[in-house]
Amino acid sequence: MLKNLSHLSYHFIVLLLSAAIALSIPRMFSALASNLLSFWAFIENEKIFLVSLELSTAAALILLFNYGRQGWEARRLSRVAASAGLVPRSPLRGILGWKPADRLKTNRGIAADLLILGSTGSRTFADAGGEFHNALRNCSKARIMLLDPLGEGAAARACNISDPEITPDVIRDQILESIRFLRELRAGQKDVRLKLYPEMPLLKLSILGDHAFLRHYHTWLDVDGMPEYVFSHDGLHGGLYLPLYRYFLSRWNDPAIPEYDLVTDELVLRDKAGRELRRQPPPWTGPLEAPAPASATTQPARMHGIPSHA
Repeated sequence: MLKNLSHLSYHFIVLLLSAAIALSIPRMFSALASNLLSFWAFIENEKIFLVSLELSTAAALILLFNYGRQGWEARRLSRVAASAGLVPRSPLRGILGWKPADRLKTNRGIAADLLILGSTGSRTFADAGGEFHNALRNCSKARIMLLDPLGEGAAARACNISDPEITPDVIRDQILESIRFLRELRAGQKDVRLKLYPEMPLLKLSILGDHAFLRHYHTWLDVDGMPEYVFSHDGLHGGLYLPLYRYFLSRWNDPAIPEYDLVTDELVLRDKAGRELRRQPPPWTGPLEAPAPASATTQPARMHGIPSHA
């Protein structure tokens, strides 16, 4: 009963307001017309005012058209970005200093598959504050590709970094430290596998669940200072998530890239069908179960305060 009364009262009030507005419109327009005529009679001979009014109107129209054109271009670009599966990101940090991509890396890491193609892995997952450190611990399985510690790519990457403290030995120590961390995870029954590629790194690609995080390595620049692009799967057939995923799989299945057995400390060579051909000990020396003795050249880079380059 009360509900029906409230509905009737609402309709009655709306009816009264509409009637009042309809009855007041003629008087309102009459008052506006008389005021406009008197105002125009006052300013019609004021040339300076008329010129100022024309200039102001022209400026307002120019701003309006420019804003509309920029909005149209932004909308067109947003459609292109959406078709590529690009996730919108804000340049400002959100609440608690987290960026949206950081939330994705944290929230999507539980029981998801993690694929990483990087250089040393130090700042990516080995360090406790690494962007995928927690995701690697919580994921269901992980497939990781890093530089060969003694390969030409690691030496070339060290030479292409402007920081004089980053040497091939530092890059090698960072990779070995990441391998040591992965061996600890593997010893805890974590489903994690590692491959070591020899050439110069090109892309820093991480795929966590249905999101792909992409940066590129640039000469003389820190990779973490490069823009990061986040692509979402979301069922978009024209998106870039699937090509990036297939690119990682093509690198992972390349028989020229050996797999490092995290249990036996051996390099595993396979054929194109994935069948194991042979095993061989890695070319580097020293156990990876524990950190190497501290020295000026072999101690891990982060223990010296040297920045790592993932």
